[in-house]
Amino acid sequence: MNTVTLPKQQAEKSLGKLTIFAGYFSGAGKSYSMLEMAEKARQAGADVAIGLLSGGQWPQTKLLAEKFEILPCKTITRDGQDNYELDLDACLKRAPELILVDDLSHLNMDGSRHMRRYQDIEELLKAGMDVYTTLNIQHIESIQDTVFSVLGASVSERIPDRVFDQASQVEFIDIGPERLRQRLLQQKQGDLLSNCTLSQLSALREIGLRRCADRAALYTQHRTEYRTREHILVCLSSAPSNEKVIRTAARMASAFRCGFTALFVETKEFQWMSPTDKKRLQANLHLAQQLDASIETVYGDDVAYQIAEFSRLSGVTKIVLGRSGISHHALFRKSSLTERLIELTPELDIHIIPDNGLNCRFAARHREVMHLPALSILDLLKSVLLLVLATLIGFLFYNLGFTEANIITLYILGVMLVSISTKSSVCSFIASFASVLTFNFFFTEPRFSPHAYDSGYPVTFLVMFLASLLTGSLASKLKSHAKRSAQVAWRTKLLLETNQNLQKARTEEEIISVTAKQLLKIFQRDIIAYRIKENKPVTPEIFLADSTASSERYTSEKEREVAQWVIANNKRAGAGTENLSDSCCTYLSVRTGKQIYGVVGIAASDKPLDSFETSILLSVLGEAALALENQKNLEEKEAAAVLAKNEQLRANLLRSISHDLRTPLTSISGNASNLLSNGDLFDAKTKEQMYTDIYDDSMWLINLVENLLSVSRLEEGRMNLHVSTELIDEVVAEALRHINRKSAEYHLHVQNSEEYLLAQIDAKLIVQVIINIVDNAIKYTPAGSEIDIGWKREGNYIYISIADNGPGISDQAKPHVFDMFYSASNQIADSRRSMGLGLALCKSIVNAHGGEITVTDHLPHGTIFTFSVPAGEVELHE
Repeated sequence: MNTVTLPKQQAEKSLGKLTIFAGYFSGAGKSYSMLEMAEKARQAGADVAIGLLSGGQWPQTKLLAEKFEILPCKTITRDGQDNYELDLDACLKRAPELILVDDLSHLNMDGSRHMRRYQDIEELLKAGMDVYTTLNIQHIESIQDTVFSVLGASVSERIPDRVFDQASQVEFIDIGPERLRQRLLQQKQGDLLSNCTLSQLSALREIGLRRCADRAALYTQHRTEYRTREHILVCLSSAPSNEKVIRTAARMASAFRCGFTALFVETKEFQWMSPTDKKRLQANLHLAQQLDASIETVYGDDVAYQIAEFSRLSGVTKIVLGRSGISHHALFRKSSLTERLIELTPELDIHIIPDNGLNCRFAARHREVMHLPALSILDLLKSVLLLVLATLIGFLFYNLGFTEANIITLYILGVMLVSISTKSSVCSFIASFASVLTFNFFFTEPRFSPHAYDSGYPVTFLVMFLASLLTGSLASKLKSHAKRSAQVAWRTKLLLETNQNLQKARTEEEIISVTAKQLLKIFQRDIIAYRIKENKPVTPEIFLADSTASSERYTSEKEREVAQWVIANNKRAGAGTENLSDSCCTYLSVRTGKQIYGVVGIAASDKPLDSFETSILLSVLGEAALALENQKNLEEKEAAAVLAKNEQLRANLLRSISHDLRTPLTSISGNASNLLSNGDLFDAKTKEQMYTDIYDDSMWLINLVENLLSVSRLEEGRMNLHVSTELIDEVVAEALRHINRKSAEYHLHVQNSEEYLLAQIDAKLIVQVIINIVDNAIKYTPAGSEIDIGWKREGNYIYISIADNGPGISDQAKPHVFDMFYSASNQIADSRRSMGLGLALCKSIVNAHGGEITVTDHLPHGTIFTFSVPAGEVELHE
């Protein structure tokens, strides 16, 4: 038994660990070894359960399995026969520490969540469970060509190489071929060896050991963390041998630890490709994706030139392609793709992979059907009309005495117009041949006869035919290039329009909505957009291509589960994928890296997306993801700015408190100490002054604390207004009872109005506003100053004004007087202790009532503070 361990250095700690018990043939003891190691884990205290154990196990294996809890399986009936599959939901609900799942490469039945069992196991790992599983080594994708050469048949159930390579641990259960043969015969399982010789078993064993050794080499390369500058490019096609080419290139990329790109060159023949070939091409694209290749598509009829240009721009160093099926014995043969590439890219290494004759058979059939595009009646009518028009104009030229050269040029122009106006290239060939016959019949001697007397006419006809054919071919290619350029321009325009619309969006909801509407405009398919809240999809927005259609099938719980699966696994799912493929839509995440911002579904159950549509879809979702990321960064930046502002406020508050609390506290403690220790030595007047100072400083501190608490409640939004209908006269009178005792040194005037004005206010808070403004006037005006308080009603508000005739406030200070921690002198003096909170608090309270507060000059000198509160009415209850 050989053990190779590969730590998952980049995996998250919450992910489970995968242990694979691998062998090279059935009967090697993989399941028994898995159960033995699981029993050791169970005895060590681990919570172990069997998720699924394949049927037909040997007696000793079944006996060992009875020691474990076996979770229920999912039963799927097909053709009257029950089949048992892993019940993924039951496993996730039970969630043991370690779960055993047999046969990693198994292909699930229709109706399962995933198409393949390794995808079930990946979901278990993501849920945090450790998994033990078994695998026959010949089911690994990249070694299928070697396995085919040994067994003479391909293996249908396969796993991507990454699953094997990224496993935390691989236990290779090694047993000699002869001993394996004897074991199978003893257990009456000899039928497994009916088509397999000892030499084949030895070859499979060698393949398994070599693949495990390659995995061990990967571990060494992970530790050294080096990456070569090589870049391997494999060319994709619909040829049967292309699978072998892709696997060979993948093995080379793994060995070199370098970039791996799969390139498909789409030519005009792609539109005539048979469904079988298109299906094989899609399978090859999927295989390249499974082997971690980056898929790229370019457009052009000159395949070699497109590959060479892409290689130069992408920094490719090695090109891998299959052997061309063109015969090398033709006298006037066209240069093969390999020869053209060697000519165009002499600096690159080109690797040619043998095709075992598959491409030769494919090429013969390819030539038979691929270049015979269908002719439409409309194209034939266009061709006939253009040739008739050219002939009529030719008669005009002939009667006017123009030479035959002018008429020939006219027919060449007609062939060019045929090539431009028709869809099939066959029309230009037919038009070229028909134009020669028509010219010969109508315009050569003898006229109106297929015969030609002049010995030079055959050369003329040949040149005319070749010139027409070449002109038509060039026009057809130009039209094809124009069509592709239009596609690229259309895609660029769509992406630019999407980007502009996304830039106008200001919220996450708007960005998701703009993206869905743009996709609806592009694809004319139903679009479902989910936003994410607390890592779950919220109620979807549905955009229907047909507004009269029903959207019920998109709002089912089944569709919502697919969206939730996409969020949980950060992979596409739904129609056309291997995950939950029985849904109505294909669902993709709107993401940047591992951060998912939303899920978008596009209706694809009836008509899957082609490669061009998929590339546009991914581009639009990429733009949406960037917009959402920018929006998130902007919100975080704004939150950081608010936090910084709050920190600055706290710093200013602490600095002010440390200054303004020290002086009154020192005064209070000093006076109290003198009174306690030397009270008998002071006369009554001195004691009264000391008591007064203590009282004044204490009241100042009380007001300070009250302002601080009010400001903090307002800033945090915790201040609730207790609004009631109050008389303004009573509110002002209550405020004047609590103002600074120094007000006796000032002339306070309150207006006497015969009209009783009512206001809808929180009386306690408005009293505090009046106290703060009056105290501010007392603090910053000299003794003996006039302070006037008045009020009046205008419309639905009552305006209360407090005026003084002091020195006033400068124009530079007026915009800042309501800022927190601002004082009129821009400094805090001990004689006028101020934290700059009073007027800031007034502004917050007045604004909370829906009013405004302003400061103006009181001519000839002084200041007027005016604030408004909602007026109230008396309610009479009879």
